[in-house]
Amino acid sequence: MIRNDLRNIAIIAHVDHGKTTLVDEMLKQGGAFRENQAVTERIMDSNDLEKERGITILAKNTSVCYKETKINIIDTPGHADFGGEVERVLNMVDGVILLVDAAEGPMPQTRFVLSKALEMGHKIVIVVNKIDKLDARLDEIGDEVLELLLDLDANEEQLESPILFCSGRSGTASLSQYEAGTDLTPLFDTIVSYISPPEGDETQPLQMLVSSIDYNDYVGRVGIGRIERGSIKSGQNVTIGDHFNSKKPYNAKIVSVLQIQELKRVPVQEATVGDIVWISGIENITIGDTICDSNVEFEALPVAKISEPTVQMTFSVNDSPFAGREGKFVTSRQLRDRLFKEILKDVSLRITETENTDSFSVCGRGEMHLSILIENMRREGYELSVSTPRVLFKEIDGEKCEPMELLVVDVPEDCVGSVIEKMGTRKGEMLTMHPQGSRMRLEFSIPARGLFGYKSEFLTDTKGEGVMNSVFNGYEKYKGDIPRRKTGSLISFETGEAVTYGLFNAQERGSLFIEAGFAVYEGMIVGVSPKAEDLVVNVCKKKHLTNTRASGSDDALRLVPSRKLSLEDSLEFLADDELLEVTPKTIRIRKKILSNTLRAKTRSKS
Repeated sequence: MIRNDLRNIAIIAHVDHGKTTLVDEMLKQGGAFRENQAVTERIMDSNDLEKERGITILAKNTSVCYKETKINIIDTPGHADFGGEVERVLNMVDGVILLVDAAEGPMPQTRFVLSKALEMGHKIVIVVNKIDKLDARLDEIGDEVLELLLDLDANEEQLESPILFCSGRSGTASLSQYEAGTDLTPLFDTIVSYISPPEGDETQPLQMLVSSIDYNDYVGRVGIGRIERGSIKSGQNVTIGDHFNSKKPYNAKIVSVLQIQELKRVPVQEATVGDIVWISGIENITIGDTICDSNVEFEALPVAKISEPTVQMTFSVNDSPFAGREGKFVTSRQLRDRLFKEILKDVSLRITETENTDSFSVCGRGEMHLSILIENMRREGYELSVSTPRVLFKEIDGEKCEPMELLVVDVPEDCVGSVIEKMGTRKGEMLTMHPQGSRMRLEFSIPARGLFGYKSEFLTDTKGEGVMNSVFNGYEKYKGDIPRRKTGSLISFETGEAVTYGLFNAQERGSLFIEAGFAVYEGMIVGVSPKAEDLVVNVCKKKHLTNTRASGSDDALRLVPSRKLSLEDSLEFLADDELLEVTPKTIRIRKKILSNTLRAKTRSKS
């Protein structure tokens, strides 16, 4: 059976190349909205964090109807840290739209997502987006994409992939760079004519792979996947198991079956081969499970291999003097339940318990991957402390190896020297350097740990104009020690409330993170020192009052505005002997050993 009335596609690209904006326009022109309906930008980015950061974190499903064909569209994340989301949803589609920025061209994540699509043998539709940019390079982009396809060993059909020129913001597409488009009709026509329709035998027993998990307070866990064989009905008895035989196949009953229509999930009585469906009623369903008809012998479907995590952090119960003041969930049991709940829907995470019952080892694809988890937990009311990020080493052929990153930077020409110098100290090796308009594009192979804490330095070195992107690029032999941080910390001397007089004296020693009135405790970090060693400062110190007034000395004290650190900035700043205390209202950096006296004794012993 060939489903000519259906196409399943995913939109893949590097971060900020316009995937979500293009999907918005496809929905509008596909008739998803009323003429007078008010529609927000990036409607698919429904999560609060996605809206704030302007990036897609979770893969989303939608659909449009074009003529007589239903097109299921999966909008995927573009950031390298969420590559696991892309890897698992590619199972559900028959082809992909590869979006490439008309100015930037193929970037590190473009290579990663494209390689995964090519491995699965998917057909590719190349869309050069943002053609209305002033610095668009339409003549060169096609050649760069072709080079990338050749480099990734694409087959002959994939090398002959159609190319369209598009402006996602204005909702136009054209088959030629020399002809302006009027709407997205050329894109819809190419999808219908070029992407293969789903195939399968609807008369055979049901077989479906669960590629994603959602959760609903009313129905519990919801499995999302594509029907590979047969059909599925609400009320049907099924058998669930997995490819690795990690659990014994068990029976369950499908309570409801839903399909996506534009932005709504619509209940259906039955769905068949090629349909992407949401099913409820199976309590312990997880990603990678196969659902089969219970009347026949169970037959599991293979699961796509997900890339291993490269970064590890320790999540612990908050044990600071201010613990429990702001959070709703503060115990180790609550922390454990929340973390293990996360791995049910995020296949890229690895969570293991440690010898300490209050701590958990959390491994992910990068700093942003883990920082999003921390931010979500903070907003949900959790209190926790996290350690500095560390890379996960591997032993290959008896040698210690470490994860490498392919780093691409676009910088002004006058900043090239300082970037190359910094890369050298961080064991980075320059691969290529070439002009890109008025700027220079540099590519480096660098250890993942060499990028920890570099972002703020990079922005300083490039006067805030530099752009950097990286993607995991395999393992290589250990490159040796890399200096982590050249600055020291300003540490609070005592517990109390920071006052202007104490802060005024402390700011002479370095840059402060706090303002007057901020509650501090002994061992909490209140600023950064330009010197390498840590300094203890008393920000709670008040001026002693006397009955004499000194000329000029009692004038108003002027404080330098404090430096506000975001969650990512704080994680970058952390030294090995420091922790980040995260609560719903506050982010604080502290020493692992809070007592100044005890810390000095420990330092003298070492």
